[in-house]
Amino acid sequence: MSTRPIGVLDSGVGGLTVVKELMRQLPRENIVYYGDTAHCPYGIRDLSQVRDFTFRIIEFLLKQDVKMIVLACNTATAASMAEASKHFDIPILGVIQPGVRAAISATRNNRVGIIGTEGTINSSVYQNTILKINPNMFVVSQACQPFVSLVEQNLVYSKDARRLIAEYLEPVKTQHVDTLVLGCTHYPLMANAISMVMGPEVELISSAEETARETIAILYQNEILNWSEDANNQYKPTYKFYVSGHTRPFSEIGSRWLNMNVNAEIETLGVR
Repeated sequence: MSTRPIGVLDSGVGGLTVVKELMRQLPRENIVYYGDTAHCPYGIRDLSQVRDFTFRIIEFLLKQDVKMIVLACNTATAASMAEASKHFDIPILGVIQPGVRAAISATRNNRVGIIGTEGTINSSVYQNTILKINPNMFVVSQACQPFVSLVEQNLVYSKDARRLIAEYLEPVKTQHVDTLVLGCTHYPLMANAISMVMGPEVELISSAEETARETIAILYQNEILNWSEDANNQYKPTYKFYVSGHTRPFSEIGSRWLNMNVNAEIETLGVR
């Protein structure tokens, strides 16, 4: 048993979709979150640079005495997961494998769409992982880089945004997929807008739920689940949020999404 926190990182607010699911499935766990808002979006950056950012954040989270780390960012997972797992002596979980498993389980016609940042889509990590498990699967991928900015700037439901979303999703929609993987943790924050374009017959897959499930499994296997209770059978966890850029937009979106008061602190990690 361990009361040490779970460390979660992302390029901005997107990873809060994973945090929300962790809070739901693991209500006793303490969480430390780092959103690298100063360098958001990661998707347009070279993967080696994303890897450097990710390693610096992991090192920061380790100083917060976290017991495991969740890479709640698809681009960071694609860029860093393999090396980080070897480099750091701590359980590390990404969001890509959980998302892939959920998509394969959900599809009825074996036609799956993937949307994500340029970095994630160009890495082909989703397509390669899906086809490795099921070579008969049809997979269509589409980079939707502007979607991250729509979420970060809280513009998802503007008239221009609706037109942009429809334009980017059209190549996927014409392929008659029945399952669409939201291959960026920002995208669940605009799931309703995406669903309006794709239609009710297309199931949207967020890796958040499956990632939380796998987090439980890792904590259990390592015997570090938090079983703490007080005299009233209750335990109030602590949630800490750090960002590398301005705190206000993050805190506003975070408070609304998590239904709690989010007060982020600035921690630049010395990276410009």
